[in-house]
Amino acid sequence: MVLGGRFDFDALSESIGMNEAKMAEPGFWDDQQSAQKLIDETNSLKTKRDRFKELSDKLADLKVTLELISEDPDSGMQDEFTTESAELKKKLDRYQLGLLLNGKYDHNNAILEIHPGAGGTESQDWGSMLLRMYSRWAESHGYTVQTLDYQVGEVAGINSVAILISGNDAYGYLRSEKGVHRLVRISPFDSAGRRHTSFASVDVMPELNDDVSIKINPDELKVDVYRSSGAGGQHVNKTSSAVRITHIPTGIVVASQAQRSQLQNRQTAMNMLKSKLYEREQEKKQAERAKIEGEQLDIGWGSQIRSYVFHPYSMVKDHRTNYETANINGVMDGDLDPFINAYLQWQLSQKNPE
Repeated sequence: MVLGGRFDFDALSESIGMNEAKMAEPGFWDDQQSAQKLIDETNSLKTKRDRFKELSDKLADLKVTLELISEDPDSGMQDEFTTESAELKKKLDRYQLGLLLNGKYDHNNAILEIHPGAGGTESQDWGSMLLRMYSRWAESHGYTVQTLDYQVGEVAGINSVAILISGNDAYGYLRSEKGVHRLVRISPFDSAGRRHTSFASVDVMPELNDDVSIKINPDELKVDVYRSSGAGGQHVNKTSSAVRITHIPTGIVVASQAQRSQLQNRQTAMNMLKSKLYEREQEKKQAERAKIEGEQLDIGWGSQIRSYVFHPYSMVKDHRTNYETANINGVMDGDLDPFINAYLQWQLSQKNPE
C-alpha cells in the first residue's frame, strides 16, 4: 500500500499556517462573511491533514507488526494483521478517492432528485429502487439523509423525490450520478412475465452557502402551497405547509415539504432553486466552452449514463467509464464507490489527456 501520490503534505501544512496567520491579524472579523469562509476552509484543510496523518501512522504500525510476524510467526498476530490491513485498505481507497475532489463545491452537501421517466408504475418503482440505493450509500458513509419532497407513485414507487445528503464531500462524490439511469428486468407488475426497460433521471446539485450570490427576481416566481404527500405518515395531509416554486423564465420547478411550517419550506425551496439555477448556468458555460474549443460533449443533460440489467444476465455498466460489475445486488445496496472512483478518474483523464 502506498500513501501519498499527488498529496503534498508540506504544502497543505503551509496553507494551514498562512490561514491561521491571517486569522490572528487585527480586524480579521471586520468582514464576518469572509472570515467565516476562511475558517471553514482552514477546518477542511486540517481535516484532510489529520486524515493523512492517521493513515500514515496506522501504516507505520502495520509495517512494525509485519516485521514482528516475520521474525516470530504467531497465528493470533497474523489474524489481527490481516483484519487491520483490510480495514486500512478501505480507508486508503476512500482517502485516495477524496483526493480527486477539487471542484469549487465538491465539499458541500448534495441535493439529489429522482424523476421516473415515461412508463408509469415500472419507472416509478425503479425510482424508489434508486432512492433506496442512494440512501444506503449515504448511510454507509456516515452521511445524513433528509427528504425534502416526496411524491408517491399511483400504484407503487415514487412520482418524484428530492433528498438532502449532508456530509463532507457529499456533492463531490454524488455529482457522478447525474444523468439517466436505465433498468432492464422481468417486471413484477407484468402478469405475463415479460422483460421491461425503465428509465429515471437523477439530478444532483450542491447545497449552496449564503455567500453564493444568485439573483432571483420575485416577480418571476409562481408560488403554490399544498398539503404534504410524503411517505411515512409524518404530518402528512394535515396542513397546507408544502411549497412549490416555479421559476417562470426557465420553467424550473422545486418543492419542499420537509418542514412543518410553510415559511421554512419556502426557504428550503428557494435554496433548491438557487442550486438549480447555479447548475444551469454552469452547464451553459460548459457547453459554450466546448463549442469554442471544438469539443463534442458526449455526456450532457438527459443522457443515459448507466444501465442496470437484472435479466437475462446480471450486470451494472457505466457508459462513460465502461466500468461494470456483475454484483448488481451489492450496487442496489449502495456499493457505488467503484463507479464513483472510475468516474472521477475518467473525468481527470478528460482534463489531462496524455
